[in-house]
Amino acid sequence: MAESTPELHALIDYTDDKTYVQPLIESAIHKHLPSAKLLQNPTTLPSKTPLLTWTSYESLDFQTLLSNPTTNLFNAYIIRKALIRKHYLLHTIESYIKKNPTSILKTAAPVSVEFEVDYAEFLDEALVEGYELLESLEKNAELEGDSREWWILKPGMSDRGVGIRLFSTMEELQAIFEGWEEPESDEEDDEEEEDTETPSGDNKEKQGNGVVTSRLRHFVAQTYIPPMLLTPKQDTGSGPRKFHIRTYVLAYSALKVYIYKNMLALFAASAYTLPSQLQDVTSDTTDLSAHLTNTCLQSGVHDGSVIPFWKLSELFTVEKETVEGWYSQLREITADVFKAAVSGGRIHFQPLPNAFEVFGFDFLVGEDGGVRILEVNAFPDFKQTGEEEKELVAGLFDGVVGVIKNFFGEKGEEDERMDKVLDVEVGGF
Repeated sequence: MAESTPELHALIDYTDDKTYVQPLIESAIHKHLPSAKLLQNPTTLPSKTPLLTWTSYESLDFQTLLSNPTTNLFNAYIIRKALIRKHYLLHTIESYIKKNPTSILKTAAPVSVEFEVDYAEFLDEALVEGYELLESLEKNAELEGDSREWWILKPGMSDRGVGIRLFSTMEELQAIFEGWEEPESDEEDDEEEEDTETPSGDNKEKQGNGVVTSRLRHFVAQTYIPPMLLTPKQDTGSGPRKFHIRTYVLAYSALKVYIYKNMLALFAASAYTLPSQLQDVTSDTTDLSAHLTNTCLQSGVHDGSVIPFWKLSELFTVEKETVEGWYSQLREITADVFKAAVSGGRIHFQPLPNAFEVFGFDFLVGEDGGVRILEVNAFPDFKQTGEEEKELVAGLFDGVVGVIKNFFGEKGEEDERMDKVLDVEVGGF
């Protein structure tokens, strides 16, 4: 008698968002893996039982999953700092460019300076090796605001726009850090920053849009790229606005990389103004709504702030061929970012044959038409997309499950929405 095929189980516990995301994942599994038995809680199963685990990073039982490389598939790589930490991503790209000077990353990554600082009084020491930044700030001191080269400050291990600031002089940068100092306390806080692979920042921010530097000490300063501005074809009176492109990227096994073609353009909440027109760039309460395109920083309904990427030429004064050109650049950048990550000796990025992960890549189009990579997010916040574009997010999970079902021997037609941009063999695990 032939041996029966073990029953497939799927542990789906998307704790980050059980109301918006989890039903979309379950629907995709019902479609592509109809025989899968859905589990809501961890259950002891025989070791050889095929199992798809899709839950929060903190909840993944990596030891068990790694012990069953041919039967267990899980939804996050254990090590991926090279992508999701701003300062690690900076080093990853810099190292790759040195070995591959013709890579598109040479022009697609903004000039960046990474530094560590615990307290504002040590800022000068922290920037000793930040030659590009120091030279720029020194030059800016002799120029008027409109003529200065502006910089954007980002905490290296925060997300959702926490702690982002604009500055153009050393005095402004110093004042920003002084504003983040913790008030003196009689009690000594011995808590040390944890260097984990999980998204951080939410539990370490000050009230408002500030951070505590003694707990979140990694920072990246990037040149502020003059943005491409788009004006609606229908006169809304809002004026041209800044935007960035949110791209969902699937990394599967070791290693195939897919771009979900149904991308989003996320617009700033208000019409663009020059950074020099800001009232006080050092304050936590300064209105950066013309410069920040993170929808999580916008209050209320994101009316007109979240637009399907491929509708840009239909709704805004931009040619279809121009939008297609941005996508071509974006494809090449995404592929090279993963090439850079795996070329780093697999220290800070370790793709595994029985893992996959969905990342949120953010890109900015400069006024020169060049696409730049801003950052890579693990476990992106899908809910901020809003109800209006929920079908777009549903299509993503449909496409993802359509790819990963191959792990369990399920074959299907290729999904045109999932654009494979990289297919390499990464061994040694």
